[in-house]
Amino acid sequence: MGHINHPSCNESRYRLQHDPRDKYKMIPRRKHNASSGSLPPPDDKHASNDYILSDSGSNEGWRAIIKRRLNRKTLHKRIPITAWLPKYNTEKAIGDLIAGITVGLTVIPQSLAYSNIAGLPPQYGLYGSFLGCFIYIFLGGCRAVPAGPTAIASLLTWQVAGGVIEKAILLNFLTGLIELLMGVLGLGFLINFVSGPVSSGFTSAVALMIATSQVKDLFAITVNGTTFLQQWISVFKNIHNASLWDPILGFICIALLLSMRKIGMLKLGEKCPDGPSTRQKVLTKCMWLLGTCRNAIVVILTGVLGYWFVNTKGSSPVRLMGAIPSGVPVPTVPPFSYVRSDNTTADFVDMVSELGSGLLVIPLIVLLEDIAICKAFSGGKTIDATQEMIALGLVNLGNSFMQAYPGGGSLARSVVSNGSGVKTTFNGLYTGLMVILALQFFTQYFEFIPKAALAAVIISAILFMVEYDVVKPMWRAKKLDLIPGLTTFVLCLALPIEMGILTGVVVNIVFILYHAARPKFSVEMLKTDHGVEYLMITPDRCLMFPSVDYVRRLVTKCATSNSVPVVIECTHIYSADYTAAKSIEQLTADFHARQQPLYFYNVKPSVCSIFEAVAKPEHFVVFYEDDELDRLLAADERLAPHKPPPPPLNA
Repeated sequence: MGHINHPSCNESRYRLQHDPRDKYKMIPRRKHNASSGSLPPPDDKHASNDYILSDSGSNEGWRAIIKRRLNRKTLHKRIPITAWLPKYNTEKAIGDLIAGITVGLTVIPQSLAYSNIAGLPPQYGLYGSFLGCFIYIFLGGCRAVPAGPTAIASLLTWQVAGGVIEKAILLNFLTGLIELLMGVLGLGFLINFVSGPVSSGFTSAVALMIATSQVKDLFAITVNGTTFLQQWISVFKNIHNASLWDPILGFICIALLLSMRKIGMLKLGEKCPDGPSTRQKVLTKCMWLLGTCRNAIVVILTGVLGYWFVNTKGSSPVRLMGAIPSGVPVPTVPPFSYVRSDNTTADFVDMVSELGSGLLVIPLIVLLEDIAICKAFSGGKTIDATQEMIALGLVNLGNSFMQAYPGGGSLARSVVSNGSGVKTTFNGLYTGLMVILALQFFTQYFEFIPKAALAAVIISAILFMVEYDVVKPMWRAKKLDLIPGLTTFVLCLALPIEMGILTGVVVNIVFILYHAARPKFSVEMLKTDHGVEYLMITPDRCLMFPSVDYVRRLVTKCATSNSVPVVIECTHIYSADYTAAKSIEQLTADFHARQQPLYFYNVKPSVCSIFEAVAKPEHFVVFYEDDELDRLLAADERLAPHKPPPPPLNA
């Protein structure tokens, strides 16, 4: 192989650029120099050793390694409270107090409603709304994430656990364990397989599924089925049994909630030249508070209405939640067995088998939702996905000992927290304390809350989760992205949700693999300084097993039609595998058999070592400088003597 210094190319060059789907056209040739990505001449073919970390530090011993890892920076990174607590002051404390109480007023009615989505008694939503807040104070990396039940996690819990309390609690324990292991092992890259279109399709389908799951409480009817289609078929079959007053109350609550949401978004005096007055600022803040606490206001008002009916009329015309056990649950080990409805006992292996793919889907979706929220409210700061995995893993592990089902970061609560002026994760202390007070002293009043009111709370919030607004920009940017998005959306509605999201991810991966298997490349007909014509072929990406046969076939096709020396420029080939090396070995053997020179230009040292491990040394020829090609061609016995280059036109 030749490795020499890089000369300048003074003569004018023209090249033929070719794409398999384009025609040949004449364009000015670019020069191969340092700015185009050429590597400096290495001393030998093992130059890749320059890029390998030395292992001389292995003699330091474990004590030195631990000392190097356990420093102040790592402490602040893995226990974030140690970074911000020394800087905590009165201003931050007031902001956290207001945000914590405001979020507490939101999380209590939401938790009661979300447990209904999960098919569990209402108190189980509250069980997962306080300990996680306390744990996240120490480990959480985003101040606006109150950990607790979410709409998506609740629906997935219903899909996977089927309303069985023991399975839901064990699911939470295993979800936390998987999230924690993902953080420790650095498996956050798995979340990247859920692309934007797939995430939008999944979120929109889940929003419709959640709204559908509340129709039974809105109309006071029985609805069967687990998928979107099954539930709506059941709704139309049983709609004649609908109550009169439940839907009336439900739709009134929806109208009130949407109206208060709109009022909370108003800002008085924005268009005034001098800005809003003090009175307008106060009114704007009051309207914002009304919109923020709308869920609590509606639940309290309808609860009072239900209490009045029971105490004055003896019964309520609308269905109420019923008795709820009071008190904070005693920490208990998650159940590893349960008794089925047919009186048979399911052990741990049976429970894991019944949970199925949900054990992988739920942790990924919870993490995806949480990290998306963290990015939205990070204020431009970098989000440590690994730390979020560790934090949420411990949150769900802790909640499982409080008999809670899986949860994570909630967008609705994060919006409230951020709008309330939250400063640090310490706001979770006040939110958790409010939930504990509610469990200890107010559950006796929760039984008077109408189910239709809670259904209205969910429906009015979930309507804004349908991401129809991404279709237009996606159509403008890249229409093919609509395919995995729409596929995920349709399949999540037609199939169990975990199967829908997995299928959407698979479809997206197929698109990625197809893109990797069909790289673009340019074909340039060039001349050396000595006038020898050669074909320069430039792939635009790395060579991995999906693309090697395609590239080999097209390189052979271009080479046989020109019968001139061929140079493959490898500037953009930054990685390769054994299959690619084997294909290169076959390609070089084919060229050698038909006496046609083949050279490789600018091969990365790491890629070169992979190719050399398989290809024959006499067939695999690499060079790094333009003028080295002339020496290789002059020394190649397969080429006939060529005429000297014609004199320049201006000579």
